[in-house]
Amino acid sequence: MRPDLPLFPSQASAMAPHVDALYFYLLAVSAFFSLLIAILVIFFAIKFRRRSEDEVPVGNEGSLKLELAWTVIPLLITMTFFVWGAKLYFRMNRPPNDATQIFIVGKQWMWKLQHQDGQREINELHVPVGTPVRLTMTSEDVIHSFFIPAFRMKMDVIPGRYTQQWFRATTPGDFHIFCSQYCGTKHSAMIGTVHVMEPTAFQAWLSGGSGSESLASAGSKLFQQHACNTCHRNDSQARGPNLEGLFGKPVQLQNGQTVTADEQYIRESILMPSAKMVAGYQPIMPTFQGLISEEGILQLVAYIRSLSPSPGSAAAPSPGGMAPPVKNSSPEREAPK
Repeated sequence: MRPDLPLFPSQASAMAPHVDALYFYLLAVSAFFSLLIAILVIFFAIKFRRRSEDEVPVGNEGSLKLELAWTVIPLLITMTFFVWGAKLYFRMNRPPNDATQIFIVGKQWMWKLQHQDGQREINELHVPVGTPVRLTMTSEDVIHSFFIPAFRMKMDVIPGRYTQQWFRATTPGDFHIFCSQYCGTKHSAMIGTVHVMEPTAFQAWLSGGSGSESLASAGSKLFQQHACNTCHRNDSQARGPNLEGLFGKPVQLQNGQTVTADEQYIRESILMPSAKMVAGYQPIMPTFQGLISEEGILQLVAYIRSLSPSPGSAAAPSPGGMAPPVKNSSPEREAPK
């Protein structure tokens, strides 16, 4: 976009040109047919006007070809909207496997962000240029909406569930973050900034942080603090499913259904453990609703995710009370106790 045209923010992400292309295509088609209809209305109003009081208009039997034409042509045009829009939608909602994870908690009236290595930010987000970034978001109170106009990226942030979005910044610089969902009296002040940096500058910023421990490490401490390791273990004394190798795997429930152990499933299992009972286990896990904050739940999710390392990566250390990871362990239920 032209920097001197304030109606359109700059294109600062890999997805922005594609979103703009679809937008301008829709705009061009709408403008063309609006102009065409206006011209035809004026033309036919003049051509078929009643020239005298005695004039009797000639009957019109209609035309099958004309009926088919103005049915099929708009259908084909609208199908281009659907196909192009669906293709773009799937691209925007399928982050690459190597995307950097960043967790966001919305709260009246601020954005709290945390990187996987533990670096925390409020109303600011530092990311390297050219690197895909996956955002996992939730809210502590009301519905918010995380909106970065320059990236053409907007996603509702909803209490009680996780929403995800991703982007790949292509232009170094500072770009606005807005909440685009009215969330209270200070909604207009819920703003922030994305700092897109060169990789070397980003690494320098990252290494100069506060030294906070990683999300997985903090989650491991919470796991032991709440005695989750006394039930979720891989020996004969286990009263809950073994969590090693669980993340991303199918889980068989008592009702015969199968679900995937993703972020939402783990969160639900922590707060509402009886909602989806795993086959072979009793409903003995208590709820941790109100005992663990949203940030704490994100830490636990990151820890459980770390117990399922990607192929070729080193396995995460097991907390006290759990044996080292067992290969080919059966994927079973539940989030930490």
